[in-house]
Amino acid sequence: MEITNVSEYEAAAKEKLPKMVFDYYASGADDQWTLKENREAFSRILFRPRILVDVSRIDLTTTVLGHKISMPIMLAPSAMHKMAHPEGENATARAASAAGTIMTLSTLATSSFEEVSSTGPGIRFFQLYVLKDRNVVAQLVRRAERANFKALVLTADTPILGHREADVKNRFVLPPSLILKNFEGLDLGKMEKTNDSGIASYFANQIDRSLSWKDIKWLQTITSLPILVKGVLTQEDARLAIQNGVAGIIVSNHGARQLDYVPATITALEEVVKAVEGQVPVFLDSGIRRGTDVFKALALGASGVFVGRPVVFSLAVDGEAGVRKMLQMLRDEFELTMALSGCTSLMEITRSHVITPSDMHRATSRL
Repeated sequence: MEITNVSEYEAAAKEKLPKMVFDYYASGADDQWTLKENREAFSRILFRPRILVDVSRIDLTTTVLGHKISMPIMLAPSAMHKMAHPEGENATARAASAAGTIMTLSTLATSSFEEVSSTGPGIRFFQLYVLKDRNVVAQLVRRAERANFKALVLTADTPILGHREADVKNRFVLPPSLILKNFEGLDLGKMEKTNDSGIASYFANQIDRSLSWKDIKWLQTITSLPILVKGVLTQEDARLAIQNGVAGIIVSNHGARQLDYVPATITALEEVVKAVEGQVPVFLDSGIRRGTDVFKALALGASGVFVGRPVVFSLAVDGEAGVRKMLQMLRDEFELTMALSGCTSLMEITRSHVITPSDMHRATSRL
């Protein structure tokens, strides 16, 4: 089957992957309401296109934390890429570099910092889970710095892993041929098969549930890398993030894998953007499947977006080439949306280009 849009990679990956692996990547928490809502909320935002604009030249480039990239579409952190494809995160890194964009390596990667760095040049961020053993955290940060990673992405919505029923049913555990490569040589135990989700049990033993805003200050004492905080959904937390000196905010609900019945990120975005008042860039992940989604996020104030599941699904289907094609599809669709909306640069994408449900509600309440 010829794949003509990003969502089709999911069905194709389901055909190729073991059920336990596919379900791990695809599922959300509890009733999976937020998982569905992450997509459906985009469908409720409509366009207000402008016509008769010269769109013969369109510039998609942008700058993120001082790094110029080819488009405002980046790769979110996702765990254990070698479950999807033998080349794992190395293939993902090469695809991101070829696309001229940023890859975020997960703490729970199956390729190490050093292996990813050795794939060649590229702008890479490191997603950090803060573990109970702070010496291990400091080691991971130092290794990221030495491997020329450019920023830390602190995942802040995971003091405990969300309840993912598919992982419980499947007794999810990392396949025996694979290891969490960044933990190799560290005394952090192994992910064992349990009567529950193996990863939830392992995570509960390792993650520091006491993590709080003061730990951002601690991270700033051990690294000069800029810190993005990932998992912000409210204006209150956006303000606290600014007060604690973060370099950027990622509006994220962890791909609907943590707390179910939180809003879609595209719904939460404007509240966060307004609270930040332009002091730091705000990004969005969770639910991006179309170039139109990217445009909508930028129109509502995001500086860029991160894609998660499409990376592992396209990797599963066709390795590095699959990830390259997936990123090219999003790029082409985004460029088309810009052209048909009358925008020739990211600066020209404004709030006036979209209508949200709250806009419609305000309009009808005035009648």
